[in-house]
Amino acid sequence: MYAIVDIETTGGYASANGITEIAVYIHDGERVVKHFETLVNPNQAIPKYIVALTGIDNYMVADAPQFEEVAETLHELLNDKIFIAHNVNFDYSFVKHHLKAAGFELTAKKLCTVRLSKKVFPGLSSYSLGNLCRSLKLPIENRHRAGGDAKATVKLFEYCLANDGMLHIQQMLKKSSADQWLPLHLTKADIQQLPACPGVYYFLDAKDKIVYVGKAVNIRKRVSSHFTHNDPDRKRQNFLRTISKVKFKECATELEAIVLESAEIKRLWPKFNISQKQPQQKYALYMFEDSRGYMRLAIDKKKKNFPSLYNFNLLHEGLVMLKKMIEEFELHEKLCFIDKTAFTEKDISFLDPPKVYNGKIKKALEALDEQLPTFAVIDDGIKRDEKLCLLVERGNFWGMGYLPASQQFTSANEIKNYLQPYADNDTIRNSIYSFVEQYPDKRIVLAL
Repeated sequence: MYAIVDIETTGGYASANGITEIAVYIHDGERVVKHFETLVNPNQAIPKYIVALTGIDNYMVADAPQFEEVAETLHELLNDKIFIAHNVNFDYSFVKHHLKAAGFELTAKKLCTVRLSKKVFPGLSSYSLGNLCRSLKLPIENRHRAGGDAKATVKLFEYCLANDGMLHIQQMLKKSSADQWLPLHLTKADIQQLPACPGVYYFLDAKDKIVYVGKAVNIRKRVSSHFTHNDPDRKRQNFLRTISKVKFKECATELEAIVLESAEIKRLWPKFNISQKQPQQKYALYMFEDSRGYMRLAIDKKKKNFPSLYNFNLLHEGLVMLKKMIEEFELHEKLCFIDKTAFTEKDISFLDPPKVYNGKIKKALEALDEQLPTFAVIDDGIKRDEKLCLLVERGNFWGMGYLPASQQFTSANEIKNYLQPYADNDTIRNSIYSFVEQYPDKRIVLAL
């Protein structure tokens, strides 16, 4: 038995929106055997754009039953049936969420008439309910009302059955079928073409804009995992509705995938990536000689064409490091701009001569160099004749790429010719340092 459902709502996601109307046609595979339809009081104001679309306003639902009052009836109608709707995940997420809030659990199998129509009638220009009914010359009345759209979906379902649709339905209802869990615009073939290897994957919208970037040890398995639950919150529902395509880039190792994912999030700023959207490095440690011959250290905003000693994401991070250098090597706070008050004759009288003070600066920078080494992480490549290389220069990530497996390298400058530069950030840097701590044999110290 099938339950063909359509609903009207106050918004696009179930967790914060109500149902204003619901229609259910129970179908035995040959004909409709039962029909239930009602307006529903959503206990919230209906937005004007919804009123314009559906014609259902606050006055119409004022005396309608609340969902809790029809929940038991709906549960009896739906729970042992196959739940059918046009773009089924939307209707199912609303009905399941509101039934659960009323104390009923819905566990029905789902069947989407959008997906079914694509299989039975491939190649049509549009599979929206209105356009599909026009293409197939099926009657559709009372558009954007639950009863009218549900009745049109009944006609569409029956027309699919009349055109050997049952063969597709049997496959779509299997537990292993991707039609049960994939978002509307992705197919099982889209998932099957993904490799089971490390890499980065990209979700794209209908206009081919990248909306999410992720990394994986197993791309196919990780992509599939995004769709194994159907939460009713706004972010989740928008995410599922937006995804139209998936692309990928294969990586040699998980570390390469971590680095590439972070770099791509910073580059593309995808809509649905929340983490790693911190500011790029904005501060740096600089050194210059003043008019008295003293070498001075300063933290300032990062300048594009001015060489720095070290870069920081946050000003606080740089100041903490500089204060430690001042304390350890007895540097002067005013010469490092920690104390920004003007020099007095008393300050100058207590200063070491430039030669002595600059020697302290040199030792401080040598210690910084030891803390901020230059090295490469060398690992297996994708192909036998190549090696993966990630270069860290003076403590900062410089870039990555693939080196010829037959060649040996001793300096950073030799390696750079083979690598693609990337912007450094905390996520990348911390991942690399954690990796070399775990696998010290893959860390190769290099000369500058």
